[in-house]
Amino acid sequence: MNLLPNNGAKLVYVLVLIGLFTGGLLLAQWAPWNKGQQSSNGYANLGGDFTLNSQQGEVALTDFQGQLVLMYFGFTSCPDVCPTALSSMAASMRELGPELEQKIQPLFVSVDPARDTLDNLAAYSAYFHPRMLGLTGSLEYLDNLVQQYGAYYRHIPLENSALGYTVDHTSRIYVIDAQGKLITTLAHGTSVDEIVKLLKQHL
Repeated sequence: MNLLPNNGAKLVYVLVLIGLFTGGLLLAQWAPWNKGQQSSNGYANLGGDFTLNSQQGEVALTDFQGQLVLMYFGFTSCPDVCPTALSSMAASMRELGPELEQKIQPLFVSVDPARDTLDNLAAYSAYFHPRMLGLTGSLEYLDNLVQQYGAYYRHIPLENSALGYTVDHTSRIYVIDAQGKLITTLAHGTSVDEIVKLLKQHL
């Protein structure tokens, strides 16, 4: 039995819809996943200083003030994605020529510190470019760092594999200006010509 006449039921229905809509707007403003969202330039709330370990000792982003920094998160056991991105990074630097090449510092940050020793990281990074530094830190520190840069990684177990696990991760090149500010990121597969064009704009 209907407790409200038809007009009353319609009124209640409309009021409920208005309430849901208003609540949705309030939730969208409050929701924690919106905190730290990118501003109009996309990167105002991302990036910042960090200190990681290398074969030569501690390395901080502030060590490279005055240089353009290219940073990539990955791991040395990565079968193809990391080598492709790092090769593109190194090739774009070489395309600029020796004078401009010296104004760029490439960094490879391993998110697999259990397997990527500092010696291995140094050798792996130098394979792509002699000035590329291999860096890493504790998992706790890396968790904070990737969040700081809007990146992502996750260790995924591999059954029946000698590796034991692989790492799913963001494949982007992070471009940091001479003052240590994140200015843009380059998606995986960006051509060397496109990277060179962007680097020239910021050198």
